Amino acid sequence: MDPLTQSPCTCFRLRRAARRLSQIYDAHLAPAGLSLNAYSILRRAPTPRQLGDLAEALGMDRTTLTRNLKPLLSAGWLEQRRGDDARQRLIVITAAGKACLRRARPLWQQAQHDVETIFGPTPTARLNALLDQLDHALPTGADA
Repeated sequence: MDPLTQSPCTCFRLRRAARRLSQIYDAHLAPAGLSLNAYSILRRAPTPRQLGDLAEALGMDRTTLTRNLKPLLSAGWLEQRRGDDARQRLIVITAAGKACLRRARPLWQQAQHDVETIFGPTPTARLNALLDQLDHALPTGADA
């Protein structure tokens, strides 16, 4: 490991690895016109969801999610509606968004396969379990 990138900081190490992983997924998803971030948002909006619920599912704050929704709304893959309460903002995937997801799914699967090939299926499964454990142990934005 390069001494300039060594760090005792868990967050630094996790973010560096996440950036490298994101590059793999982004490259695979590019033919569908999606980034991993956009794909993740579309995947978590299969039914109408309140903006806050979607943000929580993604581990994002509402402001970041709102910024990330703009290109998906502009592309016509998502739309925003009012809920029963006029203050509610619902995010709804459109038919075009569902079609985009269908095109992107095999691209995502290939990226996932490539990552498991590079890292190994067993270490990948262990890493996913550890990340889930870490995610559950950390306070949410409201608790922090």
